[in-house]
Amino acid sequence: MAKRERNKRAARKARQQERERIAAAQAVSAANAPQKSKSLFSKSKDKDEKKPKSVSKADRKGFQVVTGYFSDVRAEMHQVTWPSRIELRNYSVAVIIMLIIFGVAIWLIDTGFVAALVNYTSLRG
Repeated sequence: MAKRERNKRAARKARQQERERIAAAQAVSAANAPQKSKSLFSKSKDKDEKKPKSVSKADRKGFQVVTGYFSDVRAEMHQVTWPSRIELRNYSVAVIIMLIIFGVAIWLIDTGFVAALVNYTSLRG
């Protein structure tokens, strides 16, 4: 048992050192690279100069908000980890099986309540 605990501690320590090494590497790369903050509502000089003069300011701002929203959605969709075909099939089969199980359970409970009410009231529905 003591050997297992030593192995766990060693593995934990190795993971912590790896995290610290990665954090240090990210800090160095972040310090070297200039950062640009991009906000949904920030105004860019480049975008304002390219706008046609015939569009009103309110329309221009609304258009920027909508295009900014869709660009953010696109960026988020690239970060999604999609399931593989096999995982998707397994999840779908599990959902279908659970639907069948719960459907049968609800049907049995409903049938039991109807039978109990028929016996109690002596009415046939």
